[in-house]
Amino acid sequence: MEKLTAKKVVVAGATGGIGRQLVKLLQQSGAEVFVTGRDQVKLDALVSDLGLSPTHAMAADISNESDMQMLGSRVSAEMGTPDILINLAGIGIIKSMDHLTLAEFTQSLNTNLVGSFLFVKMFLPAMKESKKGLIVNVPGVLGKVPMAGAAAYSASKYGIVGMMQSIREELKRTEIRITNLFLGGVDSPFWDTIDLKVQKDKMIREEEAARSIWFLCQQPASGVVSEMVLQPFNHQAI
Repeated sequence: MEKLTAKKVVVAGATGGIGRQLVKLLQQSGAEVFVTGRDQVKLDALVSDLGLSPTHAMAADISNESDMQMLGSRVSAEMGTPDILINLAGIGIIKSMDHLTLAEFTQSLNTNLVGSFLFVKMFLPAMKESKKGLIVNVPGVLGKVPMAGAAAYSASKYGIVGMMQSIREELKRTEIRITNLFLGGVDSPFWDTIDLKVQKDKMIREEEAARSIWFLCQQPASGVVSEMVLQPFNHQAI
């Protein structure tokens, strides 16, 4: 296992439930963490609660190219080339085709897929120059198996998987590792805006989901965990 001490880590979607728990674990392990999220108020609260450096935080929408350019410049100025990129940013729109609008479908693709593209594209050149690094995406189980009502969400998450697999082919002569984490249902605020009956008490807890990502950040230097699946006992889709 590689140690996280002094590792430079950028976490997108850091203000979410899993993100907050993950940042705490990374910080406790001695990593230098730069956090970003869409909501400035939540980001300020995260920085304050965890005692992070305000210089290592920036509100940004990863689906906005100019935001990503500013984020890249800020990260470069504050910590140089990241060792690890973690993308937890995203939205979940779960609706049947009868009710799903084009605007909602496009929003899902822009936030989840285009956002992932821009986030990776911003930092990949510097990683390629150093020929090392780790990129962790969280497509979730719906990036691997279908579910009724998840046409928009799954389209964006399947897209992430295909995109990252293709990028992996471009990086074979480097030591840049790519890992996809397929998470099942997590008891998090993700479900607060979704009109779907769920049993949160039987879901994975936020801190356990965060710990799985923290574990993936410590992969042995001689290998790579290409993908990892973590699901609740009561709903194992894979």
